[in-house]
Amino acid sequence: MADTKKYDKILDALQQLLTDKSMQNISVSDIAAQAGIGKGSIYYYFPSKEAILDALIQRNYEKPLQTAKDLADQTEIPPFTRMAMLFQACRSSAAAFLKQGSEKTRAISLQEAAYLHQKYLNYLISELKPNLARIIKQGIAAGEIHFDYPEALAEIVLIVLGVKLNNTFLSTTPEDCEYTIRGLISLLEQGTGLHEGTLSYLNLSE
Repeated sequence: MADTKKYDKILDALQQLLTDKSMQNISVSDIAAQAGIGKGSIYYYFPSKEAILDALIQRNYEKPLQTAKDLADQTEIPPFTRMAMLFQACRSSAAAFLKQGSEKTRAISLQEAAYLHQKYLNYLISELKPNLARIIKQGIAAGEIHFDYPEALAEIVLIVLGVKLNNTFLSTTPEDCEYTIRGLISLLEQGTGLHEGTLSYLNLSE
């Protein structure tokens, strides 16, 4: 039977190492030493270093993903309110995870930052899209949202927020971010048949 404490120790070790090193320069031996366990024990839980990173990403998004599932069931809350709550939960988790080493002097390369952000973004979209699409479908069924492609809308929103709210891929000033989010909100309002200003509270950049 797997030891959950040892499993978490391995994830904690990688997260700590990422504050001082790039993923490329971290070895399985480094992770084992940081965790205080034998290298062989690592392979009992994970087939590779990449698998450890994937598990770490999953653990950091565990709370917002559970939030997404819970919100999808709370049909008494307006759909766009639930979307805003979901976006904020995801943004908080992403910010906490992506700031690894920001309080230290470690200079992360653009390539490394893009690699990590792509991993987070892929996981975020694949896991959140079904629940966000479900919320949108509920809004359509209730007559609150008028749109024919709920899955596509969910994916578009997640991609825009995921890329724009972190400047790994695009160098973004707060003003640029706010401008893009305002544009997304306007697109959502026009595309779903809502009055202008209805979704202003979705502007997470403010």
